[in-house]
Amino acid sequence: MPETAQPPPLREALASPGRMSASTVLWVTLAVFAQESVWNFYDAQVPAELRQYLTSAGLVGLVMGMDNLLGVLIQPWTGFVSDRHARAGKGRWGIVLTGAALASVPFALIPWTGDLPTLMVCVVAFAATANAFKGVTETLVSDYLAPAHRAKAQGFVKAGVSLTIVVSALISLLVVDRSVTLAFAVPPVLMLVLLTTSWAFLGRRHTTAAARVQEEDEPTDFVSPWAVVRDMVRDPSRARALLMLGIFCFAGMWSALRALMTPYGTETLGLSRGAAGGLALPGAVAFLVCVVPLAYASSRLGQVRAIRYGVGLFVAGLLIGFASPTVPGTVLSLVITSIGYATFAVNALVALWDLAPSRHVVGTYTGLYTVASSTGAALGPALLGFTVDVTGWRFMLLDGALFAAVTFAVFTRLARRLTPAAA
Repeated sequence: MPETAQPPPLREALASPGRMSASTVLWVTLAVFAQESVWNFYDAQVPAELRQYLTSAGLVGLVMGMDNLLGVLIQPWTGFVSDRHARAGKGRWGIVLTGAALASVPFALIPWTGDLPTLMVCVVAFAATANAFKGVTETLVSDYLAPAHRAKAQGFVKAGVSLTIVVSALISLLVVDRSVTLAFAVPPVLMLVLLTTSWAFLGRRHTTAAARVQEEDEPTDFVSPWAVVRDMVRDPSRARALLMLGIFCFAGMWSALRALMTPYGTETLGLSRGAAGGLALPGAVAFLVCVVPLAYASSRLGQVRAIRYGVGLFVAGLLIGFASPTVPGTVLSLVITSIGYATFAVNALVALWDLAPSRHVVGTYTGLYTVASSTGAALGPALLGFTVDVTGWRFMLLDGALFAAVTFAVFTRLARRLTPAAA
């Protein structure tokens, strides 16, 4: 698309690395917020629907973890397809809007089901269709913002995502007890309205944005996601493989800390179940407050270097919590670890995009990020849990710090393999 045909906000965002269009960031953040609001309500209320038919908490957890497996299988392929659409000048919005419309139907039908098989059909249909466009929506950051602004934009996106927890909680609080069917209708309607609004200001006016940036003229030999993976593995520097390993490790330890904190609070701190569940609240507030400033600081430091510092802070927080097994000490620990995780959250995907061999495959790399993070999130709690079985709950935070130290070593090695500019 000729530059004169692009609207001013997009032209500034793509062509002028010294400026970041606030309106572009707003609409991209709105799109990601829209889809995550549905996922948060899904995680909050679908277990209660399953409990009507399943008495085993393990089976409920298995069903709820199925979306991670589907994401691993689906997102690299849909990301690759979205890359082909972008190269062909069609943009990614067709996949996003079609996927959102299809996912809304089984989601809204969940409370109308009257037996377990029908409920499972709706749950699987939603998880599959929602995963099909989830990574594509996240890739919009790379489409509409220059590389120099992506980390800063990710800060606003992550802040918006954290607010979806509040939206989900409000729907649960105000609507669920009055009408479950209405409560399940609100999130998909909200998603469709917000995505359509974002598309009206971004996609409708310049759907070929991703395919028309400066280096997009370079050829690509990638004919499938597997070709992208082979290229990553054969890279002599092993930088991209190391980054994927680091994403796997950090996502695993963060997921483990979240999953096991409530039993840690009851077993080690002597708290009630409710009080132990509330330990994470100060950390969530710290994440929300710090994520945007950390994104701006990371743009100066470099993504990999910033993540390395964040992992170091994560380890320090866990060691503080181990040294002070009290409620104040644990809260301080979780605040510090949340800030460390925020540094990772705003930089990991951006770092992977920056290391991609071509802008033609950023959607595929978003899918590969999901593979690494979802696999880590699935295995991390089990790994730390088995370690706790051996050492006891009192040593959980120390065990976590030792595993996180491995992650620190991975990012240290990665930083040494990259040029100062790339790190």
